[in-house]
Amino acid sequence: MAVSTRTKRSAARPLIVTLIVIVVIAALGFCYASPYMALNTLKRAADARDAQTVNEYVDFPALRESLKQQVTGLLTRRLDVQGNGNPLAAIGAMIGVALIGPLVDAYATPDGVAALLNGMPPRGNPGERPPVPAGAGNPPTAPAAAAEPAPPAAGNNGNSATPPQPPQTTAGYRGLNEFVVSYQHGAGDARYSAILRREGLFTWKLAAVNLNE
Repeated sequence: MAVSTRTKRSAARPLIVTLIVIVVIAALGFCYASPYMALNTLKRAADARDAQTVNEYVDFPALRESLKQQVTGLLTRRLDVQGNGNPLAAIGAMIGVALIGPLVDAYATPDGVAALLNGMPPRGNPGERPPVPAGAGNPPTAPAAAAEPAPPAAGNNGNSATPPQPPQTTAGYRGLNEFVVSYQHGAGDARYSAILRREGLFTWKLAAVNLNE
């Protein structure tokens, strides 16, 4: 009996080790894929204007601070380039700096998150707001009316239209706790990135942007 019991235990050990290895590999795979899954869930929620889900995947205080810093840097660079010998450009840049707060408020929203994840970052223009996709929150219109192009919304300053083509997107880890998604519409267009940061083991949240790459 003792020999039989020892034999059964010996036979069970390889199975237990195999199960442990499988669980560890699955956990590591899920851990590696977690930011990709979080990004996909966040984008779907933002496009659908699902505010509750967006709130779960966005660190809005950190995103607001990042937007403020990045837009300030954007306007500072614009002032450096355009302000030399041009007082009107300098005045325009100063007005833009004064309007950073409203712009940040506009982009630290589900509409703003959707814009960031669809290749439409803030440009630092006065009165700028994130574009609202056609038909978002509105009932379907008649086919004849739908065929007519919608006029651009006032105050969006050229950022209201959907980009002519989807942006070129690359995504990957930048360190153990940071995941970066970069967007660019073409070789001559400026790049920018959305940055997700790890919270806990498997949780990731959009926490920053880089508009000055």
